[in-house]
Amino acid sequence: MRQIYFLFIGILFGIIMFKSEAASWFRIYEMFQFQSFHMYGIIGSALFFGVIMIQFIKKFKLKSVFGEQINIPDKDKSFYRYMLGGILFGLGWGLAGACPGPMFTLIGAGFLPILVVIFFALVGTWIYGLMMDKLPH
Repeated sequence: MRQIYFLFIGILFGIIMFKSEAASWFRIYEMFQFQSFHMYGIIGSALFFGVIMIQFIKKFKLKSVFGEQINIPDKDKSFYRYMLGGILFGLGWGLAGACPGPMFTLIGAGFLPILVVIFFALVGTWIYGLMMDKLPH
């Protein structure tokens, strides 16, 4: 039953991503060229509401819709690893023209060349899994 909920949430997320043009290569290009506030507004509002909701969940010890306790462990404080990860993520995002969420949205919208990007994203994830023990965490 959970999979049905997650499927519908994913479909809703994909529709919102597509209709808001967050999956549009042109909007992403405008963002990296600092020509439009559109994507910064979407990302900034998601960040703002995400921080508020995480603090709300932690403060009131909320449970999931399935009645399970939500446990969000604190992250290690490290500037350099998050900066390096953000740079690598941004470079991949800029080269591919899509971040992970919109990649799957673009498949649903019929943009099949994004399958090449998804394939190499999976290869990169697999390589990270192989090297994870050797990397500083």
